[in-house]
Amino acid sequence: MISIRSFVPVVLVLLAACGPRTLEPDEPYECERCNDWNEAHEPFRIHGNTWYVGTDGLSSILVETDDGLVLIDGGLPQSAALIDANIRALGFDPLAIKAILVSHVHYDHVGGVAALQRLTGAPVYTSPAGSGPLASGALAPDDPQYIADSDEGNFPPVRQVTAIGDREIVSVGAIDFKAVHTPGHTPGGVTWTWQSCALNTCYDVVYADSMSSVSATGFKFGTSGAAGALRTSAAAIAELDCDIFLSPHPFFFGMHDKLERRDEGNPFVGQFGCMFYAESSLDWLERRLDSEGD
Repeated sequence: MISIRSFVPVVLVLLAACGPRTLEPDEPYECERCNDWNEAHEPFRIHGNTWYVGTDGLSSILVETDDGLVLIDGGLPQSAALIDANIRALGFDPLAIKAILVSHVHYDHVGGVAALQRLTGAPVYTSPAGSGPLASGALAPDDPQYIADSDEGNFPPVRQVTAIGDREIVSVGAIDFKAVHTPGHTPGGVTWTWQSCALNTCYDVVYADSMSSVSATGFKFGTSGAAGALRTSAAAIAELDCDIFLSPHPFFFGMHDKLERRDEGNPFVGQFGCMFYAESSLDWLERRLDSEGD
């Protein structure tokens, strides 16, 4: 059973779906960095119920619950097959996925969601500002990376999208996934948090949305309101309980370096990942504002 609730009123939504048994991939997306981002990567356990099933350059996170699986982000359209294979390599059945959570609706993180949803029949959750673009397969005009009169950045549209409010919770089995709205990189960015336990040790996991101030030519963070949104979002991420910090691009949380240190304990556990990430995003933003000259 999946339920959605906020911290004040509790609303239960029962969702059931079924889908085809094999993956039906969409057409690959072509971009300068796509091939590098989409290099295969061996899946691995981060801690407890939380696994990395993404590619070498694009994160996708699998969480095991007592009532099925939850997947976060789907990479490029061509990433879907790799994510499906990684889930199976870990011994899980992708058809057990009960929910797909989305961080933000850019082609490199939601391009594979449509195919993965067709495979699993799972509902997809993101913010109200992200749900429209996700269902249409195109960025909204207020997205920093939107290009007018262009199909650049479009992705396969996603069916059965559910909009989740700020600080509302999607529950699958006994695991609660809290949606923290963190706009700026896109208007509908979401940071997801949950708890991962193993051997009587529990950690708060934060999948912090992208916070980089990158855009299409001509967009101004200083005059659009996106700069203010990024500052507010950075503060929200810095204040979260955050024992394990993850993000949509694995280089932001140092995945490759940490994997080299796994014989020293669990390198993904640390106290300051979210705070450092928030501070670095603000440094990046200030450099961007200086370049805009506003």
